[in-house]
Amino acid sequence: MVRHDINISELWKDIPWKKFRVNLFRLQKRVYKAVQVGDMRKSRSIQKLILKSQSARLLAIRQVTQLNTGKKTAGIDGKASLNFKERFTLAEKLAKEYANWKHQGLREIPIPKKDGTTRMLKVPTIADRAWQCLAKYALEPAHEATFHARSYGFRTGRSAQDAQKILFNSLNSRCNGINKRVIELDIEKCFDRINHSSIMENLIAPTGLKLGIFRCLKAGVNVGFPDQGTPQGGVVSPLLANIALNGIEDIHSYKDTNGIATPSVRYADDMVIILRPKDDDVKILARINEFLAERGMKVSEKKTKITATKDGFDFLGWHFKVQKNGKFRCTPSVDNFKGFRKKVKTIVNNSNYGATVKAMKLAPVVRGWRNYHKNCKMDGARHSLYFIRKRAFMVFNKETRQNRHSSKFLLNKAFPSVPYSENKHINVKGNKSPYDGDMVYWSARNSNLYDNTTSKALKKQNHSCQSCGLKFVGDEKIHLHHVDGNHNNWKQNNLVAIHESCHDYHHMSQSAS
Repeated sequence: MVRHDINISELWKDIPWKKFRVNLFRLQKRVYKAVQVGDMRKSRSIQKLILKSQSARLLAIRQVTQLNTGKKTAGIDGKASLNFKERFTLAEKLAKEYANWKHQGLREIPIPKKDGTTRMLKVPTIADRAWQCLAKYALEPAHEATFHARSYGFRTGRSAQDAQKILFNSLNSRCNGINKRVIELDIEKCFDRINHSSIMENLIAPTGLKLGIFRCLKAGVNVGFPDQGTPQGGVVSPLLANIALNGIEDIHSYKDTNGIATPSVRYADDMVIILRPKDDDVKILARINEFLAERGMKVSEKKTKITATKDGFDFLGWHFKVQKNGKFRCTPSVDNFKGFRKKVKTIVNNSNYGATVKAMKLAPVVRGWRNYHKNCKMDGARHSLYFIRKRAFMVFNKETRQNRHSSKFLLNKAFPSVPYSENKHINVKGNKSPYDGDMVYWSARNSNLYDNTTSKALKKQNHSCQSCGLKFVGDEKIHLHHVDGNHNNWKQNNLVAIHESCHDYHHMSQSAS
């Protein structure tokens, strides 16, 4: 595959990524539909085609080397990146060894937790991450056809906001939420204790892929627990955790007065179970412990709580509470706001760069926080960020030598506004999946996840990438590209929405020319 007679970097850039994405999606859609109708033999056969596919191999390598957030994190081999030649070499290795892949060891990075303890992030090598990504391409559509409708964590097309809306639908005044309680379920060391056998028994995969996943699990074993745990830091680990926990949502099930069955909601290993006054929390927790014990896990007695909705509870960075008048309220949690404020203060108080750079660094942090909470109640001085803005203005004004006009301009740039509409998020429909082939539904839905500026560009472009022409249906981020190259020109006619990878290639080609 590697050709030495032309520039290898140009060869990589000229790969027909649009065609490859279409080829991969076509196979994934077939896997999804085969599992839906119960044809596991056909599903495994198509999964083999994905593993053999050149399109899937190169897309997996591009994903882990160019698009993933942790793409610059080195594994145990010390490699933090691959040049273009090394990417093609890895593609050849994947083509030969995809069905007999042997994982290297994992690099361990301690990550501090809120309670003062640490969890161990276990990072595979880039090559192992590429194989895991390839494996995920084959596994995810098969299991998407079996996953529970109220499981939202680490799933394509689903978000934390879907879980947020489920709680609103279950606890608002029409549902008599004021008389309900919730179980704030915490699974003790979930990722470290998942039983390998429970994952392997439920895995929908051909033999070669199962063997690779088994070796992946064994590469991240904990001392004293050789048959438990999925390595946190692996590309495929969240999917494996979802496979192990799938079905826990049905342990406590009922329909409310509106005929809607929404007694529980799960986001990865975080779960909230809604109880009516007559529900026996002791029996429900016993059944959950029985479910978890079969998978090598157990409920954390220290962190699991039974809470009255009128007392309020935290979940996924939000604080949920039913007020005395029966109205449901959702606001950013205290811990979430503190974490955000700490990030802002670190940037504002940094003496290594000036006001202009600070504004540039603050903008994505503020926009991201406001976007995440745009379906909350965000009025009031605290959540409008009045005091934080005031502090930033004082610093900017000092650094621009008391130039108030310049300070105000930078302040507005640093704190972009994002409109909020309380509880207006539209939930994903039932068991819909991006692999069901309904491109119109998914591309239109994805545009609603972005702010007004990006959303307007998406609607204008009929939810398609202006660069490659493909619909926005996957997890890849959408970037706004400035047509005239002036990043200060935010007029709507100067902005087009394109894939993150398309944006990268556009700027690469510009710098090369």
